[in-house]
Amino acid sequence: MPVSVESIQDELMVFDVKIENDVEVPEKLVELCTVHGLKEEDLVNEWMAFSTTRNLLLTVTNLNQLEHEVLSKKNTRSHPTPRKEKHCGNRDFNTIQELIEVENDEENLLDSYTTPAKGSQKRILSTPENPQSKRISSINRSPHVLFSPASFSPSATPSQKYSSRANRGEVVSSHGEVQGTMWNGGSGRRISIELFSPVEESLPKSYKFMFQKLTDIREVISCKIEELGESMKKHFNIEEFTSVSFPAQETVTVLGQIGCDSNGKLNSKSVILEGDREHSAGMQVSVDLSELKDFSLFPGQVVVMDGTNSTGRKFVATKLYEGVPLAFNNPAKEFEEYPQQMVITACGPFTTSDTISYDALKDLIDLVNRDRPDICILLGPFLDSKHEQIENLQLTVTFEDVFKRCLKMIIEGTRPSGCHLVFVPSLRDVHHDPVYPQPPFNCFEPSIEDKQRVHFVADPCTLSVNGVVLGMTSTDLFFHMGAEEISSSLAGGPDRFTRILKHILTQRNYYPLYPPSEELNIDYEALYTYCSMSVTPDVFIIPSELRYFIKDVIGCICINPGRVTKGLVGGTYARFLIRSRTTGSEEKRSPCVSAQVVRI
Repeated sequence: MPVSVESIQDELMVFDVKIENDVEVPEKLVELCTVHGLKEEDLVNEWMAFSTTRNLLLTVTNLNQLEHEVLSKKNTRSHPTPRKEKHCGNRDFNTIQELIEVENDEENLLDSYTTPAKGSQKRILSTPENPQSKRISSINRSPHVLFSPASFSPSATPSQKYSSRANRGEVVSSHGEVQGTMWNGGSGRRISIELFSPVEESLPKSYKFMFQKLTDIREVISCKIEELGESMKKHFNIEEFTSVSFPAQETVTVLGQIGCDSNGKLNSKSVILEGDREHSAGMQVSVDLSELKDFSLFPGQVVVMDGTNSTGRKFVATKLYEGVPLAFNNPAKEFEEYPQQMVITACGPFTTSDTISYDALKDLIDLVNRDRPDICILLGPFLDSKHEQIENLQLTVTFEDVFKRCLKMIIEGTRPSGCHLVFVPSLRDVHHDPVYPQPPFNCFEPSIEDKQRVHFVADPCTLSVNGVVLGMTSTDLFFHMGAEEISSSLAGGPDRFTRILKHILTQRNYYPLYPPSEELNIDYEALYTYCSMSVTPDVFIIPSELRYFIKDVIGCICINPGRVTKGLVGGTYARFLIRSRTTGSEEKRSPCVSAQVVRI
């Protein structure tokens, strides 16, 4: 079962304990849960019992002490003997049906030796009145029962904690004109959805990965530094860049990429600057940030700095130039006549951690049919690799079969609404290519009547909806960058979410972090081709394990819809209204009229 920082924070809030602005504390809490097999509630209880008697603060040092004195000793006392599980082998639809028929025959044979009792719980036989087994007939029922997991999951009972939630429909975050807003769409009428990028810059299908030369990676990084450096040079009217290793007593301007001098986490004392090829031949220099009062840096960030380098070995930075975002798209005039469009976006997992009954997905289909949005954007994971039943290989059919049933349920279930469906894969989708950028799903072919409204896109993806540009990625870039970013800001400066969003938009890439998170497999040639932004999106959808939000960052409306489920309980989704920009208008108004994050 995956452990999230937010769920640990919720448990701590029960005891009115807050995590201070220290990134290492949440990471350590998640690590303790993972290493010692503890639930969030159990870990918090251990900490409260340990800290209350000693009057300790919640710090990494004290957590290490808890692990050494309490958790490690508990592990040594109990070594449970692992149970031997029978290997069930591969199952498909036909073999499952055969097994059920054999089981029916065995029951009939046993019943012939006994006297039928009143109210017998005997299974209904296959007769003309009941032609199919109850477990198999679920496949051909209505869309809500279409994806009945009883045929492939040993424990498919609905989650009691999810079904008993009392806050469904609660609006938890809003932006723009929400008073009196009617949250209803036009059922997908008069809508144009297409990839914004040219065909050669859009990932259409699977590609070969797991083989790339270091020289090719170096080439991609160098090209990124040079391109961003050239744009900042023009924007700030910089005459010339100097080599990062050139000894200079006077102030010079250098270009390079931020890195760390070791394999650990970046901090203000371990920052290095890796120069570009043209001016610095790729050489590195240590950076002294003591003269900077306001900065925000992360590994992989391309920066331009002013400073001195008296010895050629340490660059003392005195000024950090802000990144320059791309311009917004100017839509065609024809889109001005199009009506306002409603978009719903939701991010998986779509089932709670204790079952694969997909109750949350069924609720999502219900609200799509109720509100009739023009577009519904669904981001994975649809079949989460971190789900306990999937990790333990407890399903009786292939992952791909489960996913196909899931898609069929969504497409057929939303058919009455007429809305367009956009499916974005996730690296946590157990059945799909585990590489970033990730190609679109290709294992399901919609029917002719649904083909026009179903769109399978890559991760990341940039779409044009009636001239409004939507950028989206299912990868938790927030969590990855938040763990690596360092900053020092004056009072009243932007919060961490805003800083990270601004970094993404000004670095002009859907994944600017380098080196990437350990859980991410990146193909850098594909990253350079398919993950670069050609314009600043009007709306940027970036789901994360971190708290949901809606923020206006340099004119781009950034939305974290949260996840549809959070462990055992329901999560959130987002809805927003868009209208194409008016060409030639002096007022630069966002095409996102209003937006909300709502509990499922």
